Amino acid sequence: MRIGRRGLLLGGAAATLVPVAARAGRVQLAVATPMAAPEWAVLQRRLLARNAEACEAFYAKYVDRRDRLLVFERWGANDGPDDAAEATNDWAILHALGASDRILTLTQRFWEGHLKQYAALRTVEVPIARRGMYHRDFPVQMDWQHNAEGLTTFNVLGLSAPRDPRLVARTRRFADFYTGHDPSVRNYDPAHRIIRSVMNGSRGPMLRDATPLDWAGDPFEAGARFHMEHGESSYQQTLDHYAEYTDVVGDNPLNLQATTLALNAYALGGGDRYRRWALEYLDAWVERAHANNGVVPSKIGLDGKTAPDWWGGVYGWGFSPVVPQTGKREDRNRVPRSITAFLNGTLLTGDSAYVEVWRRQNARINDAGRQRDGRFETPTMYGAQGWYGWKPGPYRTNGFEIWYVTQRADDLEAAGEHPWVSFLHGRNDGYPVVALEADLARVVEREEAMRTDRSTRDTRLADWPLDKTPASVKSLIQLMTGGLHIARPPWSSTSPNQGGVVLHCRLRYFDPERRRAGVPEDVAALVHALGDVSTEVTLVNLGKVARTVVIQGGAYAEHRIERVTLGGREVPVGGRDFTLRLDPGCGARLRIAMRRYANTPTLAFPWDR
Repeated sequence: MRIGRRGLLLGGAAATLVPVAARAGRVQLAVATPMAAPEWAVLQRRLLARNAEACEAFYAKYVDRRDRLLVFERWGANDGPDDAAEATNDWAILHALGASDRILTLTQRFWEGHLKQYAALRTVEVPIARRGMYHRDFPVQMDWQHNAEGLTTFNVLGLSAPRDPRLVARTRRFADFYTGHDPSVRNYDPAHRIIRSVMNGSRGPMLRDATPLDWAGDPFEAGARFHMEHGESSYQQTLDHYAEYTDVVGDNPLNLQATTLALNAYALGGGDRYRRWALEYLDAWVERAHANNGVVPSKIGLDGKTAPDWWGGVYGWGFSPVVPQTGKREDRNRVPRSITAFLNGTLLTGDSAYVEVWRRQNARINDAGRQRDGRFETPTMYGAQGWYGWKPGPYRTNGFEIWYVTQRADDLEAAGEHPWVSFLHGRNDGYPVVALEADLARVVEREEAMRTDRSTRDTRLADWPLDKTPASVKSLIQLMTGGLHIARPPWSSTSPNQGGVVLHCRLRYFDPERRRAGVPEDVAALVHALGDVSTEVTLVNLGKVARTVVIQGGAYAEHRIERVTLGGREVPVGGRDFTLRLDPGCGARLRIAMRRYANTPTLAFPWDR
């Protein structure tokens, strides 16, 4: 029997979303109060411009005239198509925030070019890719750590180009590789609500044990002419890296990241069936966690049942393979990345209770903590002998994601300290300038790395340019949108440059005159405070021409804006967005009352709804 998600999580009635609907007219406000140019605003506009310049230089150096990446192409989880796709990570986000249209053009060109590049490439020994590494524009078969990373750019292109017919068609096609709607690809079993293998894609699931060859790719001169990101000195070590990556049959939490495709297909107008599938699949995992004493299991059999060794499977709770270079075991639990699907669930339903699964899991792990040598430590792994992988202090993984959705004080306390969050609570006034200057410095560092790079196409693998690509958006996401971008080692599930997650933010901006996403030229924005039902933001026009900006609640217009207070005057809005006109050299601080996660998600621009 299937148990209702709300009954499992909190009890009570589920949230009700407001559908997309046309309004008679958008609320329009005007600001004519002069404001001296704040330092943060000047730095913000400079960072948008410098990012664009550096991205242009990267494209000239590492991409050819056919828009293909200038690297030694091969199949493999270490340095295959997913790494190539990441070469323009965060470029689409830059445009959606307000960078030049040229950035979007380059991003789209590269996406098309790399699809053609890797669709034409064939393996010799790896069976699944002998007819091409991409099929129907999607990886033929790989795990969802790497599938998701390769979709990092694709999954946010809808922020800037929601009417692009190629994007809309591909998003639906990719989602249908998993919804069961495409009969040629049997990744999903609707009877058991499982994706049938850790390894899956446009040619279906792998229903046998994986081999090191499947993961590592065809033989090549590893360690001789190439820099190896994981430190291997030979192809044999590359194979040995994957010696224990065999247990792939059945479902794994990483597959939950496929729900992002369904979220975007729905938000791009594909219809309610995408939403229904995402929730059907996600709710199956909610039930599994509930039945597993509050912990999301990492190994589900083909019968849909949690395996007796629930901690098993590649990238599961008990996955600690041997590193061939050292002979030591390394913990590689990637279950925390799947929280992105639970955030998707909140977007699709308006129900913040989805993160209750994660709160309970974190509590369970912290309850397993112990005192050792006078200090408290908590586990990060689980195996046949119980909890292991002990780290100092409380278990805080995904704590900021939980707090971001709930806005509860106890969740923030559990998450710990972060300088951006301290700024939002009035305890770190200098953070905006420090953060923007850090991102400007990062752009300069990346430019220098490009300038001094002596590698050639024949001596660099697809992962080589990833620490050269210059887009630096952390401060822009946090400060402009009140968005989530908190990186933590060894990974961060909701960092937009990792794992193909969508943008989670409080506000988005549009330029109605140029009919595009992002703040208009000369305009800067700073979110000062976030609360459960309010957001405070300053907008300023640094230029000599009046500018108009549409301010929307959330990346997907998911937040309903109830009222705006400007200059002591409260104005009712009652919708997804409002318009603000900024006279030259003028600015103001606004307090926005809102009901979060009240609307159905959409990527349509405000004037197209």
